[in-house]
Amino acid sequence: MARKNNRKQIFTNVEVVDAGAKGKVIGKAPDGKVIFMPNAVPGDVVDVQTFKKRKAYFEGKATIFHKLSEKRTEPECQHFGVCGGCKWQNMGYEHQLFYKQKEVTNNLTRIGHIELPEVTPILGCKAPYFYRNKMEFSFSDSRWLTLEEIQSDRDLGDRNALGFHIPGMWDKILDIKKCHLQADPSNAIRNAVREFAIANELAFFNTRNQHGLLRTMMIRTSSTGDIMVMIQFFKEDKIKRELLLDYLAETFPEITSLQYVVNEKANDTIYDQDVICYKGYDYIFEEMEGLRFKINAKSFYQTNSEQAYELYKITRDFAGLTGNELVYDLYTGTGTIAQFVAKKANKVVGVEAVPDAILAAKANAQLNGIANVDFYVGDMKNVFNQDFINTHGHPDVIITDPPRDGMHKDVVNQILNIAPEKIVYVSCNSATQARDLQLMDAQYKVTRTQAVDMFPQTHHVENVVLLERR
Repeated sequence: MARKNNRKQIFTNVEVVDAGAKGKVIGKAPDGKVIFMPNAVPGDVVDVQTFKKRKAYFEGKATIFHKLSEKRTEPECQHFGVCGGCKWQNMGYEHQLFYKQKEVTNNLTRIGHIELPEVTPILGCKAPYFYRNKMEFSFSDSRWLTLEEIQSDRDLGDRNALGFHIPGMWDKILDIKKCHLQADPSNAIRNAVREFAIANELAFFNTRNQHGLLRTMMIRTSSTGDIMVMIQFFKEDKIKRELLLDYLAETFPEITSLQYVVNEKANDTIYDQDVICYKGYDYIFEEMEGLRFKINAKSFYQTNSEQAYELYKITRDFAGLTGNELVYDLYTGTGTIAQFVAKKANKVVGVEAVPDAILAAKANAQLNGIANVDFYVGDMKNVFNQDFINTHGHPDVIITDPPRDGMHKDVVNQILNIAPEKIVYVSCNSATQARDLQLMDAQYKVTRTQAVDMFPQTHHVENVVLLERR
């Protein structure tokens, strides 16, 4: 049943039937149109208030729950529903895995029109909480208030927050008491910093007015036990800066890398800023199968170390290396996959557009004593051409791990021209992966596919596909 309400519609007793892209769930309107909503679980029966109407679908929000799904579970986090980080915490983990697997399979068959081999079940995460090795928190002098707080007459005290951006609100920060994504001492460090800063009147940042001292804090942990903390300040104030950093060093002696940035820009990205080491080292180490990777404040490294190891093992297994192959690793980043497969290959050539990443890749290869890898900087669609092949050799296997947008069509065409025996395609977005697979379908057959859950409690999922020449 539907009724109009100020040009928006209310649909009653809608059964939620599926989970879709971007973490939203799906119901059906009486006219058969799909309704996307963010705040329910498949199996719920709800009333929906729509707020957007398109030709083929509605967007809305569940307002009344008539029946709760058996797939539900109690969220672990007190911030669930306000913080946008873990949208699926109210769904049992086995059901999360089911919908992730389903999304990957649907994308490959419906978008890519790919004929799939028998699909290997998704590889779940042994630790569905406290799995991230990197978290970034923002300071704010005007924390997000709940509706209850806004409507109350009581004194709300200070408005300082250290936590996460509210989804869609660039200047509103939710104060986080306990986050279930990164293992201790992450929560202890964040809470101690907030309390110390308030007690010592260190000004929290105001994004809208661009004033204050404290902007962001990054915490990185590693499987080796290393801990990196980096504080971003808006301006230089030596006395207050050292007060906070000395407090951190004394209170948490387990911090092995304590760094800071003074960033007076309008945005808080640090990639064009000087990161200064205050105590300890300017890096931490991650380790995998005896390989050591030096990670600095600007490094990219897979944020789930345990599942990254599983992902890389699958990639290496799919490549089926015998020790004689020349392997190209496209979008190599800091060269972790390239170095991980190198001992099974004759030679690995890594290509990446970010110069700093390639510097890190070369340094790590040297650190690990790996002589059979070479790394080159360049925009893939420009550098990955026939001259490059003539110089470095014809690859037997290409491994590609592009960003969410997938591969540029020129890169796909060049891979087809080169025609290696095998392609291993690692993707964090199976929709763009499916599009690229479709472009290669005439020449390559998908012979293996494996989804890997890197981010429990969210809708994100990685997928690895092996393509072999027809």
